[in-house]
Amino acid sequence: MSLPTKIDSVLLSTAYFPPVEYFAAMANARQVMMERCETFQKQSYRTRCCIYGANGLLSLILPVKRDPTHSLPITETEIDYRTNWILQHERAMEAAYMTTPFFEYYRDDIYAILESRQRFLFSLNLSIIRLLAGLAGIRCDISFTEEYHRLPAGETLDLRDRINPKFRGESLLSELKIEKPYYQVFSHKQGFLSNLSMLDLLCNEGPNAISYLKA
Repeated sequence: MSLPTKIDSVLLSTAYFPPVEYFAAMANARQVMMERCETFQKQSYRTRCCIYGANGLLSLILPVKRDPTHSLPITETEIDYRTNWILQHERAMEAAYMTTPFFEYYRDDIYAILESRQRFLFSLNLSIIRLLAGLAGIRCDISFTEEYHRLPAGETLDLRDRINPKFRGESLLSELKIEKPYYQVFSHKQGFLSNLSMLDLLCNEGPNAISYLKA
């Protein structure tokens, strides 16, 4: 069943340079809420993003410190800086998007957040999400959960597990009827790759990104 054009309320997990569908949900919702009371989940967009490299799909993974109890809330999950992942991610972004029309306009702001070396994953991701949403022209306030509920109340659309690299159902972009190709630098090699990190859409489309996101 197709989603309504305008979503009343949406519940999202935190994410590292989230995919395009994440921002499509934000752009088409009246209210946006972010889950801050869950525990950390591995192999999700909470610590990874996908960009379009010269050889195709490239995953960037942000390392976090292990939690032996697996019970810490996501807001207390700490980033692991023992490896120089920041430089690795910056170099990967540079190689992927240095020839796109808009990367040079956004690079300094993006790198400034990465190089701020924030302690907690949730805080870093929130800074990135707010920056990308602002660059895309999405105007919305983000509120936060006060306690964890497996099922959200009311008419809230729960996308905490739906926006996941392992999800194999119909994409949110398809349900919103906005999934379509846009310009990508390496599409002549691998074809169009849908629903990559919002970074991909912004670097290639710039201010036109909001037109792509709106249902």
